[in-house]
Amino acid sequence: MALALVFPGQGSQAVGMGRDLAAAFAPAREVFEAVDETLKQNLSRLMFEGPAEELTLTANAQPALMAVSLAVLRVLEAEGGFDLKSRVALVAGHSLGEYSALAAVQAFDVPQAARLLRLRGDAMQKAVPAGTGAMAALLGAEMDQARAICERAATDPETGKVEVVEAANDNGGGQVVISGHKAAVERAVEIAKAEGIRRAMLLPVSAPFHSSLMAPAADAMGEALERDPPKAPIVPLVANVTAAKANDPDTIRDLLVRQVTGTVRWRECVAAMTAMGCDTFVEVGAGKVLTGLMKRNAPDAKALACGTPAEIETVLKAL
Repeated sequence: MALALVFPGQGSQAVGMGRDLAAAFAPAREVFEAVDETLKQNLSRLMFEGPAEELTLTANAQPALMAVSLAVLRVLEAEGGFDLKSRVALVAGHSLGEYSALAAVQAFDVPQAARLLRLRGDAMQKAVPAGTGAMAALLGAEMDQARAICERAATDPETGKVEVVEAANDNGGGQVVISGHKAAVERAVEIAKAEGIRRAMLLPVSAPFHSSLMAPAADAMGEALERDPPKAPIVPLVANVTAAKANDPDTIRDLLVRQVTGTVRWRECVAAMTAMGCDTFVEVGAGKVLTGLMKRNAPDAKALACGTPAEIETVLKAL
């Protein structure tokens, strides 16, 4: 068995996440306390009790999801004697989950990851004025189709004005997320429907993530990562923007900057991990989004979600 750990991204957050872990395990509480102290905010109470609208804010959701992932990992290590360095072949994370993955493999410590994700969330929110950008999911579309739709939708047929609309996430299984100027994304949704794409819908997000409109946020992350750089990971990362292994700290820093505006190549990341021999995937943290995608992208692989005390017990028995 070759094991990969994968870490969820934004959209997996839910009020109550991490609460049972904190109640049952001291190592989980220590992670939440460290994040609260670093951010000078009772983020753990927001995670446990809500309100959902506040938890969903990008600047809160990003460090909160990292905190849950690292709390789960600490419990696996403390309760199950799980040794990541000897047991895990590769790690990967979806968008912000890449920071969780890097914290898991000691490229960042938990306070450092919390600081960077708070800054990342703030910078992404500020990069584009509210209401200017949008994202949409094209379900039943492959990457080539999505790119062709974006190319057509970029130009306003009435004014000839060219706007940004780009493929943001290639999640696999016919699920592509597009991102850019609101009007261009709306045109893309209408074109997709006219072309018979199974479902095309706007997403309830606050900014056009993983598009070139995020360039100011990429600049901010470049400066932050110069001040607060990663160390060499103890297990290689499969990076979002290249779908290839990364070990070198300078390379990882560059990839994290590129990731802000670049496409999350998740389908290719999973294909790369399976090609490198991984046949078991554990999603570490809140929700089961990546476990669901794994069934489409690597149907022959074993995929387990690990975010609650009961799931931790199941995973430790399975491993």
